[in-house]
Amino acid sequence: MKKVLSLLKNYKKEAFLAPFFKLVEAVFELFVPLVMADIIDVGIPASDTSYIVKKGLVLVLLAAAGLTVAITAQFFAAKAAVGVSGTLRKKLFDHIMGLEACEVDKAGTSTLITRMTSDVNQVQTGINMSLRLLLRSPIIVFGAMIMAFTIDVPSATIFCIAVPILAVIVIGITRFSIPMFAGVQKLLDKVMLSSRENLTGVRVIRAFNLQDDEKNSFYEKNNALKTKQIKASDFTALTNPITFIIVNVAVMFLIHKGALRVNIGAITQGQAVAILNYMSQILVELLKLTNLIVTITKSIASAGRVSDVLDIETETGGRFSRFSEPLKQENRPPVSPFIAFDHVSLKYTEGSDDALSDISFTVNKGMTVGVIGGTGSGKSSLVNLIPGMYEASEGTVVVRGEDVKTCDRIKLRDHLGVVPQKAVLFKGTLRSNMQIGNEEATDDEMIECLKKAQAYDFVSEKGGLDAEVLQNGKNFSGGQRQRLTIARALVRKPEILILDDSTSALDFLTEKHIREEIAKLEDMTVFIVSQRASSVMNADMIIVLDDGKAVGIGTHEELLKSCEVYEEIYYSQFERK
Repeated sequence: MKKVLSLLKNYKKEAFLAPFFKLVEAVFELFVPLVMADIIDVGIPASDTSYIVKKGLVLVLLAAAGLTVAITAQFFAAKAAVGVSGTLRKKLFDHIMGLEACEVDKAGTSTLITRMTSDVNQVQTGINMSLRLLLRSPIIVFGAMIMAFTIDVPSATIFCIAVPILAVIVIGITRFSIPMFAGVQKLLDKVMLSSRENLTGVRVIRAFNLQDDEKNSFYEKNNALKTKQIKASDFTALTNPITFIIVNVAVMFLIHKGALRVNIGAITQGQAVAILNYMSQILVELLKLTNLIVTITKSIASAGRVSDVLDIETETGGRFSRFSEPLKQENRPPVSPFIAFDHVSLKYTEGSDDALSDISFTVNKGMTVGVIGGTGSGKSSLVNLIPGMYEASEGTVVVRGEDVKTCDRIKLRDHLGVVPQKAVLFKGTLRSNMQIGNEEATDDEMIECLKKAQAYDFVSEKGGLDAEVLQNGKNFSGGQRQRLTIARALVRKPEILILDDSTSALDFLTEKHIREEIAKLEDMTVFIVSQRASSVMNADMIIVLDDGKAVGIGTHEELLKSCEVYEEIYYSQFERK
């Protein structure tokens, strides 16, 4: 919560002026019952129309002045709230973008989306309402009590009994409602997760005719959220009827006491009405305050969830500066070995089984390395250790002569080109997508890389580098997306190129042409992850994985003689001679 409130320091002026103008409005409002008392005690008994009109104009003036300062307060409160929420959302986004893949996996994509949208919006509403009402309502309540005491002390003692009782009730309900609303937001995460899974997997769901099952699953999560929200809302809704009961009982005693005081001549009728108006003001403000407390309760719960994300410390321990300018590739003498895995094991979460177990190998600069194995054997896990997407649980990964755990990862990744297993394109143009790989790349360089990736033909038909790319590249086929992501990696001119099963949607001939073009690139170390033996058989070294273990390391000919797993994969795709 402190991290969220600290952002208000950039809006000190607005944070001061909003409650200040609300205070001025409250002062104007407190004078209204006194003017009404004068009308009742002076103007009406004397039938003095001019006096009544004059006092009526004073009421209009007070209303106009109150409206003006209220609008001004609204402006400053909204400016501060929107400014803080915008800064918070940007800070949260920047922080999430700086997290490692394992940390994002641990937190969960759906909850991060919810916290960046729904929770930040709740914080914005809470700040806005707090700046407007958090000071105004107490000032009206205590101001009305003080004004009542200036009129008649015995009648005003009723205020001293009613207000503390109401304060205890509001504080008690608030204390119990905060964890309730935190629970509501957690269930909202689950609904968001279910929605996201259904939207991203809609084709699979339809293909297997699971629409009814997914609907039932969503209804179950949604009903749980609804039940929790109703329970929390019902509990906080107790404030209104309890407040009405206490205030109306106080009003009843106040009317009785006021009537007796008027009969004995201690106060006038106008003063009795003024005291009653002050009690009405207290009622209205307490109702506003109770609703404000509910809003603030939700906001506090949401602010806590946002702070939890900001408190996530990246496993890199701040060893590199996030979002710095891309580093230029250094001209440095080649180290040997260029890449080394020394008894490396990997666990994605504590207590889970090893995704990789005791893997050791070395790679020299300029080599082509094939990584092959069955589904779930750990191929992607292996290559994800090279750019430091995940950290090895045991052992050491050395890239370019530096330990991945301790090196500057932004600097490391500046020398890598990665084509992920799932081809990802961003909304924009082909040029903007290619420039993700290298912002300074010229059109000629981008076209050359498109040609190497066998993508230039269909790119030309779609309008060249200015061709539109829809979200997720859905206006391209799967094979086209893969070729475009390969071209994007090549335009980076990386020292290390990782192709993580990035040609699975391509035909054998197109894939062969791409491999031939990549082979022509000098001094580039290439990792090819594939389930196709044809993709890796010409590699300088092939790593065969089975259930997270390296069961074979060598050339194609060596592995055919010594590795049963590789032999089985190869002959399942090629006929025995």
